[in-house]
Amino acid sequence: MRDKNRSYAPPFPRNVITSYHDGPLGRMRSRAVGEPRSGVPEVVLVQGMGVADYLMPGLGAFGEWTRAHLVELPGFAGSGDPPHELTVPEFGRAVADWLTARQLGRVVLAGHSSGTQVAAQAAMGHAHVPGVVLASPTVDPVARGLMRLLVRWRLDGRREPPGLTQSHRPEWKRAGGPRLAHLVRAHLKHVIEEPVARLAVPLLVIRGRDDVISTRRWGRQLAALAPASEYVEVAGAHTFPWRDPHAWSEPVRRFATRLT
Repeated sequence: MRDKNRSYAPPFPRNVITSYHDGPLGRMRSRAVGEPRSGVPEVVLVQGMGVADYLMPGLGAFGEWTRAHLVELPGFAGSGDPPHELTVPEFGRAVADWLTARQLGRVVLAGHSSGTQVAAQAAMGHAHVPGVVLASPTVDPVARGLMRLLVRWRLDGRREPPGLTQSHRPEWKRAGGPRLAHLVRAHLKHVIEEPVARLAVPLLVIRGRDDVISTRRWGRQLAALAPASEYVEVAGAHTFPWRDPHAWSEPVRRFATRLT
């Protein structure tokens, strides 16, 4: 049995290729693993709330069957500063611009946590996105409100493995308190149901069974807004890819192969 007092970090992938894209809303870093496979779309993953490194182990799991990219938003992780503090729709435009510039062909666009809001915005009408994955989507109506979100975030943290917070701290420090506070407010103002309802492509919603931030009922309701949707639950809490990087790999692989 794992000692809950010990720090834990899953293995990060090797042979990571780092790239930069200078878009109209700031320089964006992306990291890629794996190789393109014939007949299988690549996966593009959008970072979570101000942090990206925690998704690298899960990105490595995708890289076992396709090439997978982790996109970092202007102002956060390894990306440059934006010209001003961005809204969620502006983050979506930045990701859409990145997709167009990279010319990867058809890709599965995925997001985790607050990255789902950005991914949903970026995917609307984008010719290169035949399918969208929302993992641990936000913000559930039960958590729309600063104090409600904070309480649920703290409760969920009790169900997460040790080491997760430690992995976030360098990226939180780099972003700074004022920018993080703006980010939280921007995501609380954004209603993800609106872009999801406008998607014309299949949708996969993945939720950890012990997630306190995103509820089962809302996850199913969100999935039902899009055509050819699917709802899947896996073991773990809100940040389930940190505990088990492979937890989402097989559902996303099945979803991706359906799109070919």
